[in-house]
Amino acid sequence: MSEERLDKWDRELNRSSGISTDRNNTPVSALIRTLGKTVNICELELRKIRRDYTDLLIRAIQPILWLTIFGTAFTHISQNSIPSLAIAINGGLNGISYLEYIAPGILAQSVLFISIFTGISMIWERDLGQLDRLLCSPVPRTAIVLGKSFTGGLRGLIQAAIIFVVAVVMQISINFNPLYLIGVAAIVFTFGIGFSSLSIAISTIIKSRERIFGLVQLLTMPLFFASNALYPTQLMPEWLQIISFINPMSYAVDALRILMITGNFGRLLTDVVALAISTTVFIFFATMAFRRIER
Repeated sequence: MSEERLDKWDRELNRSSGISTDRNNTPVSALIRTLGKTVNICELELRKIRRDYTDLLIRAIQPILWLTIFGTAFTHISQNSIPSLAIAINGGLNGISYLEYIAPGILAQSVLFISIFTGISMIWERDLGQLDRLLCSPVPRTAIVLGKSFTGGLRGLIQAAIIFVVAVVMQISINFNPLYLIGVAAIVFTFGIGFSSLSIAISTIIKSRERIFGLVQLLTMPLFFASNALYPTQLMPEWLQIISFINPMSYAVDALRILMITGNFGRLLTDVVALAISTTVFIFFATMAFRRIER
C-alpha cells in the first residue's frame, strides 16, 4: 500500500473516531467512549467491504457447493446405503430430509470460515503498517477488538442471507416466520463475533500469514466435523460425542436447526446460553491478548 493511501486511511480513522483531548476518566464515560470507538472501527471495516465485496462472494462458493453437491448426494445415500443415518435424522427430527438437516450446519460453517479469517486480515494490516498506526491512536484496544469482531458478525449475516437464497432456490423447507428469522440473525451474529474474536487472539500470537493459514485449517475443520452439522451426535463414538459437547459450533448449529427447520424449542435456551458463554470467553481472551501487542 502506498504512503498516500495510508495517510488517507489515517484521516478517515481520525475523522470517524472523533478524537478529542478532553477525557473524562469516570467508568461510564470510558464505557461510552469505548462503544463510540467500536462503532467507528466497525464503520471503517464496513467501508472495506463496500469497496471490495468480491471476497464475500468468493467465500460463499464453498457452502453453496456443500449444499448443492454434498447435500443432494447424501440425501439419496443416507436413504439407500446408510440406514442408521436416515433413521437418526427421520426418526428423531420429524421426518426431515438430509438436505434440510445439513442446511443450518452449512450456514454455520460459512459463518465460521468467514469469521475465522478476521485474524488473517489483521496480520495483513500489521504487515502494511495500518495496525501500528491504529495502535498509536487514542482508540482503546478493546474498541478495536470489538469493532473488528462485530464486523465479523455482520459478514456472517451477509453469508446467511446468501445461504437462505440458495436454500429457497433448492426448495429446502425453511421456516420464514419473522420472529424465527430474527432469532437466526441473532445466533449468526453472536457466533460470528465469537469466532472473529478467537481469530484475533490467534493473530496476536502467530506473526506469519502462512502459519495462521495452516492453523486456521487445523482449527476450523475439526470444529466443523466434530459437531452436529453433518450428522447427529448419537452416531458418533463416545470420545467424539464428548468433543461435540464442548464444541461451541454444535450449539450454534442446533439453535439454527431449531429456528430454521424443526421448531422444537426444548434445547434452544441451553444452546443460546452455551453460545453466549463461549462468545464472551473468546472476546475476553482476544481483548487480553490484543492489549499485550507492542506498538
